[in-house]
Amino acid sequence: MQFTFNHTNLNVADLEKSIRFYEEALGLKVQRMVAPESGDFKLAFLEDGVSGYLLELTWLKDHPQKYELGENESHICFRVDDFEAAHKKHQEMGCVCFENEAMGLYFIEDPDGYWFEITPVR
Repeated sequence: MQFTFNHTNLNVADLEKSIRFYEEALGLKVQRMVAPESGDFKLAFLEDGVSGYLLELTWLKDHPQKYELGENESHICFRVDDFEAAHKKHQEMGCVCFENEAMGLYFIEDPDGYWFEITPVR
């Protein structure tokens, strides 16, 4: 029996704002959208175009409050081939929320407060 990664789900307050963030900050593209006629929820599946791994963003109509993220120790990590350019871009976007220069990495924060680790390809 072989298990493989497929996707990670994050709930978001503003789907369109989140999609724009992930497109600009990480170069992700919407692979597909799911939305029932009832309008109760919308799903957006984003991909990097390389790995096959998906980020699923879920918007729920009946959840107007911010999501409780606890201590936010869980995170998703992205490797980038041009670490310096990525760091500069994220600084310009104002989304760098934590840096660990000794370890050669930093974190960015999305519009809902989720953190993503950014590391160079090693």
